[in-house]
Amino acid sequence: MSNTSLSSKSVDPAEVDRFNKLADTWWDAQGPMWPLHTLNQLRIGFIVDQLIEHFGLTSESAAPLQGLRILDIGCGGGLLSEAMAQRGASVHGVDIPEKNIAVARQHAESMINPPVYEQTTAEDLQQCAETYDVVLNMEVVEHVADLSSFMGACNALVRTGGVQIISTINRNPIAWVSAILGAEYMLRWLPKGTHQYKKLVRPSELNKFLQSDGFRQITTTGVFVNPFTRGMSLRRSRVISYMVVAEKSKAA
Repeated sequence: MSNTSLSSKSVDPAEVDRFNKLADTWWDAQGPMWPLHTLNQLRIGFIVDQLIEHFGLTSESAAPLQGLRILDIGCGGGLLSEAMAQRGASVHGVDIPEKNIAVARQHAESMINPPVYEQTTAEDLQQCAETYDVVLNMEVVEHVADLSSFMGACNALVRTGGVQIISTINRNPIAWVSAILGAEYMLRWLPKGTHQYKKLVRPSELNKFLQSDGFRQITTTGVFVNPFTRGMSLRRSRVISYMVVAEKSKAA
């Protein structure tokens, strides 16, 4: 990487290299990123509903998230960042692979309210002492090298009264069979090696990182993937994939 400031201990060089190689496929809904496109449609509705309720926003508005400052950590090619910006939010999308940022910037060129994209890390942002109303931490925690350092930085970037929304994969034998063996090796929905079992995070482990920095969980939901239809839906069970919404109720 050209920017030496991106060498924080949560950065996994192998993960950066893999996502750089996939960067050109981000906006191809029929390509290797199709699972993320499908998941994105599900999580957009969930996120918008949660933010409207938490911040007392108007759901009937064409731009219901107007006034919110959102940080999208691990923004990739900008799928979620653009969706939040289209709904009126001021979005800062950050990622480490430089090709991801280049793709995201190019795709957003014609937007009226484009996200601001930057190649940086959560730890570097933390050093700037800037905070946001919302931090989106979606499908990232299972790819970092140092979860404690990464979560500490993400938590610090949320203002008191703000929320962090996290989406990831559970760590248990069922999740391994479904998300790794099934999705990567049998169905080949994802490139082999996309996920490493030892890096997956249990809800209880994630909650400890949140609680230690003054967060309280508002809600949590499971994500179910139908292997026959490729459809995704929200479910009560968090055995495989799950999302967490947590409010920073006090300063750490």
